[in-house]
Amino acid sequence: MSENLRDIDVAVVGAGVVGLAAAAALASAGRSVLILERNDAIALETTTRNSEVIHAGIYYPKDSLKAQLCVSGRRALVQRCAERGIPHRLLGKLIVATNPEELELLGDLQTRGIANDVEQLELVNRDEALRLEPSLSVVGALSSPVSGIVDGHSLSLSYQAEAEAGGAVVALGHRVETLALNAGLWSLEVSTPDGERQTLRSAAVVNAAGLAGDRIAELAGIDLDASGYRLRLCKGDYFSLSAGVPLRFSHLVYPVPAGPGLGIHATVDLGGRIRFGPDAHYVDDLDYAVEAAKASDFAEAIRRYVPSMQSDWLAPDYAGIRPKLSGPGEAFRDFVIAEESGRGCPGLVNCIGIESPGLTASPAIGQRVAELLASL
Repeated sequence: MSENLRDIDVAVVGAGVVGLAAAAALASAGRSVLILERNDAIALETTTRNSEVIHAGIYYPKDSLKAQLCVSGRRALVQRCAERGIPHRLLGKLIVATNPEELELLGDLQTRGIANDVEQLELVNRDEALRLEPSLSVVGALSSPVSGIVDGHSLSLSYQAEAEAGGAVVALGHRVETLALNAGLWSLEVSTPDGERQTLRSAAVVNAAGLAGDRIAELAGIDLDASGYRLRLCKGDYFSLSAGVPLRFSHLVYPVPAGPGLGIHATVDLGGRIRFGPDAHYVDDLDYAVEAAKASDFAEAIRRYVPSMQSDWLAPDYAGIRPKLSGPGEAFRDFVIAEESGRGCPGLVNCIGIESPGLTASPAIGQRVAELLASL
């Protein structure tokens, strides 16, 4: 970034998958875009510290942003991956019931998914579930063939390439320190990798700062508690299956969801490695350490649907932190994707609480942001 004041159309704060998708959509629409990222590389936080699952859109309330943008985003994502050679695979997902009471919950999930326009959802009986995944012990499952996995970093790089082809610039190691609206333009003071401070002006700002999204909103003058924008950090640990263990999966396998996450599930990455997680617990700080002692708790949870699981089969892998808007025991909260003229911040688009299915929804989120700023 130049040492001099720079006027641009849109400053995007955050170079995770959501910020880069928004930047790509804006740059492709002819806007001049500067992407400000506090880390020294793109997509280091929520974007790549997750299960990297392509979600179908089953879990979310009808007409919620999570439902709408997951379904439309997933279709656009799969097309994007095919066209641009982004590593992905539609493995299919089984959401499994381990007792008769959970079969009714599977039926409810199927009904919700169909209402959300999810394709090819099918309830399968025990024999069919075991034919698909012989290691399971279940009484039935909900099959979602359109679910899969994607390389989140490669996806992010594709958005970066698209944005840069449209003239966007990515400024790494640049942290937004102040944000104020002056005479119809946003003024951003930014700290640089060499410790200096620079100021730029922008007609619009996209807050896609992920875990720091509430801090950016507060810098803009928004009351976090009055708006409901204060984030709660929810950590999830992952364990991988050790080499040589006699256990294989060819699908994603999820329990019936309970609690703040979707439950400790099994994923198969693009290299064929099996990983379990995440659990969910609220934290105060960004700490990505995984406690090896948790292997016994993970094994106990997994034995609900894989009775042969042993704790010494599991090795600590990595952790992620979700920027949740709902705290412990609180009700569902939807994505916030809002142009904030009504809060006295015209030209500011807040993307806050973008947890799962944000990766899947990223193409649709990017387009929605561009639409919100189309008239500015």
